[in-house]
Amino acid sequence: MSNPEDPARPWGRGAATGVGSMPGDDAGEATRVVVGELAGFPHLVELPGAGVGADMIGRATAHLVGLHAEFGVSGWRFAAHPGVDAGRARAALDRSLDVLEEHTQGFAGPLKIQCAGPWTVAASVELRHGDKALADPGAVRDIAASLAEGVAAVALDVRRRVPGARVVVQLDEPSLPAALAGRVPTASGFGTLPTVESVDAVEKLGLVAAGVVGVEATPIAHCCARDVPIALLVQAGMRAVSLDAALLTPRDDDAVGDAVEAGVAFFLGLAPSIEPAPGARPLRARELAAPAVALWSRLGFAPEALARDVVVTPTCGLAGASLSWPSRAYRTCAEIARVLVEEPEPARLGGDGAKETS
Repeated sequence: MSNPEDPARPWGRGAATGVGSMPGDDAGEATRVVVGELAGFPHLVELPGAGVGADMIGRATAHLVGLHAEFGVSGWRFAAHPGVDAGRARAALDRSLDVLEEHTQGFAGPLKIQCAGPWTVAASVELRHGDKALADPGAVRDIAASLAEGVAAVALDVRRRVPGARVVVQLDEPSLPAALAGRVPTASGFGTLPTVESVDAVEKLGLVAAGVVGVEATPIAHCCARDVPIALLVQAGMRAVSLDAALLTPRDDDAVGDAVEAGVAFFLGLAPSIEPAPGARPLRARELAAPAVALWSRLGFAPEALARDVVVTPTCGLAGASLSWPSRAYRTCAEIARVLVEEPEPARLGGDGAKETS
């Protein structure tokens, strides 16, 4: 159920959604699964398996305004003019938007789209005659400005296609922790690029977030790496932080607590993104909810706040899963979300009454 009373948090209590990527190359079938299993909070599908242009960085280049990229031996590189690779990236995005529109006729509620954020793009795309864009502050500034305009335009397009949608824009920043720690390798691989200062990270992310807010959409950030800079993402204007709950440690408690008290939500990865091995124990929603319950208990928050402040997701994208797993993974997310609505007590977790997923 959506939350029409809070434009900064359009999802309601007990929400579940996906991270974004899906296995296979059939946008129609992937979207059918998403809309069927995540009827209250669907998302635009990403299909890295569909080839060049459908990968995370290729998808991001399709959002750039005034900047062009091409795919080469070493990966994505900025180019003087748009070429065939740029056309493939834009075609993949347009196809995903077309099937989303087709499957969401009459939909009203939160709907999420995804795009790599400025720091991950800068850490992944090379300049035309040099190192990765991350090495050039001017290039990073241009990427952030270009994404701010392009992502806002796609958000507006989604709202035009799905008039009842309350658009949520997820900026994927898996490379941000490495950039902040000076661990991003140079294009040659023989060295690392200089450390990104926190103030610069906030500024560039904030520019894109402001573009999203400017078209009345909700900016959130996802990071699947360790050491997610939660406080930095909050400072940059993100209304939610999406991460793998298993990667949180007690060192993160203060940052999580401060974010929640500031009104920022958490999209917690609690369901497996890869199917368990044959013969493994059945998935139990209450056991999978345990990290979220334990975190809220450590922070001293009331159990009933879980369903308000947490959206359940898989631990990461599903691109590496089998074609049959997304349906079950998303069903499991919905079951975990229902557990959180039930105001769980830690003592009940993992007990005999735990529900098994189908």
